[in-house]
Order: sequence, then C-alpha cells, then structure tokens
Amino acid sequence: MKLALGALALVTLTVTLQGLGRRLLSMASTPRDPPGDPPGDPYDPGTVSAAFVTCPNETVAKELARAMVEQKLAACVNVLPHITSIYSWKGKLEEDNEVLLMIKTRSSRIPALTQFIRSMHPYEVAEVVAVPVAQGNPPYLQWVQESVPP
Repeated sequence: MKLALGALALVTLTVTLQGLGRRLLSMASTPRDPPGDPPGDPYDPGTVSAAFVTCPNETVAKELARAMVEQKLAACVNVLPHITSIYSWKGKLEEDNEVLLMIKTRSSRIPALTQFIRSMHPYEVAEVVAVPVAQGNPPYLQWVQESVPP
C-alpha cells in the first residue's frame, strides 16, 4: 500500500511538472512587446521590401543612394563596397568588382524605384531585385513606412 501511494504521488508530481513545463514553454515562446512598444505587431508582412542594385563604383552608388532617399523612394540605402560579381553576359563569363546597394522601401514603391534605377543607372541592364520583408524590428519597419510615402 505504501508503495502504491508513493507511485501515485510520483505520477501526480510528474504530470504536474509536465503541465508546468508546457505552460512555461508556451510563455517563453509567445512573442511579447518590449516596454514602450504599442501592444501587438502592427506590421503587415510584405509591406516593406529590401531591394538590391549593383553599381560599377562607389561614386555611382552614392549618387543613386542619395537621390533615392531625397526623392523618398527609399528610407535607407546601405552602400556595400568591394563585392565581386561573376555572371554570364552576351555569351561570355564576366567577373567584375562592384558596389552593392541594399535599399529599404515600401513594397508598393518598387516599380517607381525600378524605373528610377533604369533611367539613371549606367549599365545597359541594371540589376534591381526586391525581396519582401516578412519580419523585422517593428519600430524600424514602421520608420521605413513613415519615411517613404505610399
């Protein structure tokens, strides 16, 4: 009898600890807003995009970056120098040193941004590749949306 009560207590303790573990795991994995942030994540996934453009040199890259921010086509443009691009062009394997622009903007502005790049870029075929942002720091994503009009 004593053994049966001990086994029952052990089973009860095990079940209780398992339930507590599940609740703690649930609490730990549930996203919480940092202090000072409004409750909930107001970001609609995909409304902000990161676009990428390669340039022949830093002078062209900085001119394009400044113009995009000034014209409110982008909230921010990072200029990443010293990349190497290997590609096929007109049947030939090419390798060039380039500068990469990483552009943060509203997804709705990608067509206008693409048109701007096509009109100002020195390349015959300018690279403009955009990827929608699924997640990120909510205050940053809100700032991008506030910086670039729809």
